[in-house]
Amino acid sequence: MPEIADLTAVELLQHYRRKTLSPVEVARDAIARKARHEPAVNAFCGGDDETTLAMARASEDRWNRGEPCGPVDGVPTTIKDNIAVKGWTNFKGSAVTSKAPADEDAPAVARLRQAGAVFLGKTCMPEFGWKGLGDSPLTGITRNPWKLDRTPGGSSSGAAACAALNIGCIHIGTDGAGSIRIPAAFTGVFGIKASYGRVPAYPISVMGFLAHVGPLTRTVEDSALALGVIGQPDKRDMTAMTAPPPDYRIGLADGVRGLRIGWSPRLGYVRRLDTEVEESAEKAALRFAELGAIVEASDPGFHDPLETLTTLWSAGAALALEPFAAEQRTLIDPGLVEAAEFGARISGAQYADAFLYQRNALASTMARYHERFDLLLTPTLATSAFEAGRLTPADGRFGTDWTRWTPYTYPFNITQQPAATVPCGFTADGLPIGLQIVGPYGADALVLRAARAFEAAFGWDKLSEPRRGM
Repeated sequence: MPEIADLTAVELLQHYRRKTLSPVEVARDAIARKARHEPAVNAFCGGDDETTLAMARASEDRWNRGEPCGPVDGVPTTIKDNIAVKGWTNFKGSAVTSKAPADEDAPAVARLRQAGAVFLGKTCMPEFGWKGLGDSPLTGITRNPWKLDRTPGGSSSGAAACAALNIGCIHIGTDGAGSIRIPAAFTGVFGIKASYGRVPAYPISVMGFLAHVGPLTRTVEDSALALGVIGQPDKRDMTAMTAPPPDYRIGLADGVRGLRIGWSPRLGYVRRLDTEVEESAEKAALRFAELGAIVEASDPGFHDPLETLTTLWSAGAALALEPFAAEQRTLIDPGLVEAAEFGARISGAQYADAFLYQRNALASTMARYHERFDLLLTPTLATSAFEAGRLTPADGRFGTDWTRWTPYTYPFNITQQPAATVPCGFTADGLPIGLQIVGPYGADALVLRAARAFEAAFGWDKLSEPRRGM
């Protein structure tokens, strides 16, 4: 039998059915690996092993009776630190937030609990998820398991590090400008931001309609499994879909034959893109033709929407920090304070223009693009993982603004479309590269299907232990 550390969620469930493994065995193994790797990667910021084992024992009892309570019963799962878990503190990566335990589960957590998932703990993130990196004043630096001196990206940084090392099989993150796809690409795992509203959220993020909830996993099938659970409706979120999601595992292996796929290496405006990343992503994009798709180089036809993102994002940062006095702000990440101060100066008219007109114009452009193409492929990021603790690479090629190396992710938060990243290769020094797959709004199953087709045909390497940097 393979090592527990190598098993996916789907494989664990098969073992539970055959009684060749128990949820308690799996939980103990995950706890042991968490303890072994945590000093190196710094992925966790909350939770307790007693709760984990109690959930595992309850799951084991259900499986022994032949009565699993849901599709992820006994699957070890982590939750990002800005998603509430009843009884655990919701720090949001900050030293100034309340330390009181949450009094209710967020919607995704509630659905996972009802479906029998076993919670391993809360995962680290930058303060209030304000940037695409993996450090915060509360927890320090989270590190990339592929090279411990590199960043895992963010803001779902701890989730990605856990997924890379398979410390748990399902890892719930959030994505307001790329915060699932950035760390998934940097750490060589799969991550998907489903269509906005597919996964309910409560409380609503200060980033509003930019913010999505979704899974990071080692395999596409595990994310399809997870999305079918966390995508169940919740009345607390008035912006979420009210119809239940489909079972995304159905049709997952149907392939991409006959699909029309656009490949855009620069989106028409990206000026700086590392050569290794561009070459690897282009090779991966063209491989979809080998799978029977019709692949054509084609830009979507919009200008860089960074100003729209900055307006919405900075206003959200201002709202997040509004409760904190000046002396408390001295304990907050200075970059976040700067963003919040800028956001406080944005007028209502500016915000309304970005929220209503600019956002809709971009979404309309992409809707027209998808009349020609079923999917859009791009590099996920403009670079591979760089030195941990920095906002941008040390050589200055992207300047000082972290959004300059994430130009491919944030447009599709503005449009609310489903977007995923698949590992598609490595740099010469062994760092993962990601390919982004974008679909029309509501076409989450199609994005998953394309990702699975690529995974099934070409696969990707996986880690078992963290690697030291050079």
